[in-house]
Amino acid sequence: MKKAVLIPDSFKGTMSSMRICEIMKAEIHNSYPECEVRSIPVADGGEGSVDAFLQAVGGERVTLEVTGPWFERCEAYYGLIDSGATAVVEMAAAAGLPMVGERRDPRATTTYGVGELMAAAAGAGAKRLIIGLGGSATNDGGCGAACAAGVKFYNAAGESFVPVGGTLCEIERIDMSGLNQAIAGAEIVAMCDIDNPMYGESGAAYIFGPQKGADAEMIALLDDGLRHLARVIKRDLGIEVDTMPGAGAAGAMGAGMVAFFGAKLQMGIETVLDTVGFDEAIHGADAIFTGEGKLDSQSLRGKVVVGVARRAAKQGVPVIAIVGGADYGAEAAYKEGVTAIFPINRLPQDFSVIREHSEENLAFTMQNVLRIMR
Repeated sequence: MKKAVLIPDSFKGTMSSMRICEIMKAEIHNSYPECEVRSIPVADGGEGSVDAFLQAVGGERVTLEVTGPWFERCEAYYGLIDSGATAVVEMAAAAGLPMVGERRDPRATTTYGVGELMAAAAGAGAKRLIIGLGGSATNDGGCGAACAAGVKFYNAAGESFVPVGGTLCEIERIDMSGLNQAIAGAEIVAMCDIDNPMYGESGAAYIFGPQKGADAEMIALLDDGLRHLARVIKRDLGIEVDTMPGAGAAGAMGAGMVAFFGAKLQMGIETVLDTVGFDEAIHGADAIFTGEGKLDSQSLRGKVVVGVARRAAKQGVPVIAIVGGADYGAEAAYKEGVTAIFPINRLPQDFSVIREHSEENLAFTMQNVLRIMR
């Protein structure tokens, strides 16, 4: 083997994509010391997305002070790649669930800091903004981010305010005239790996509210707020976002990204592959190693393994999926271009036990795959 490309997703709760790349690369060089190895770590839009892009293509991490999820001042960051032409912003850096600790209340948290990061990146000259939607503590439909970018929301008294999840029903009018011109002139892509609608039983509040601290009563309040926001957006902006696949992502930030910023919602892996120049990177490769924690029906809808395989199939490059586990029906991935699937777990043990051996199990599996290849 003369050339290999590594592009695994993280194994959630055990190994980051970057760590998996390190282990795979070490095992390849043990078997093929002269092999050229290209590592492309992947993040799903949540925490770690900026660093994954910087690791994959190089660039600069920019740190600044913004508004946190509880309207406190906090340190956050974004990444500049492509010589500053493209910025990567992960909303988790300014509105992430870990930032609120035990103080979880999606009625009161804001995405305002995400809009500040976007404005800073566009102001620095970035003409393309990649926004990672994931890991949020919010349910404000992206209204906070829009406010930070110059959009005005007015209540019944004609007063402008920053809507949060619990006050979305107070929005009477939206004024887009003050939208930051640098942001308005940028191409914006939002990384979104779910297809939930904005509201309803499959929407943002009902599906993701509980993990953010919402009980049944709060979920109903949040859902009503999102329904109201969708109506005002349709009336004032002429955009229907409520049933759009992905609109419910990150507390309906997906809907806000489309309505207020004109963003395109795109599967995270497609964004990664386009940005890192994947099609060119795999030219002449003997094999591509990918993987994720669990290969299942969700994977088959176009997440990392299948997204990689579909692109690789166009060039006839073999794709080997190293996974934590493969659910029944995972063999359907073969039709998408996956050559072979290898689960790493050696014994039928509980996850609490297996997770402690993930790195050695991954190395062991890679050793055996490479022995077969030799």
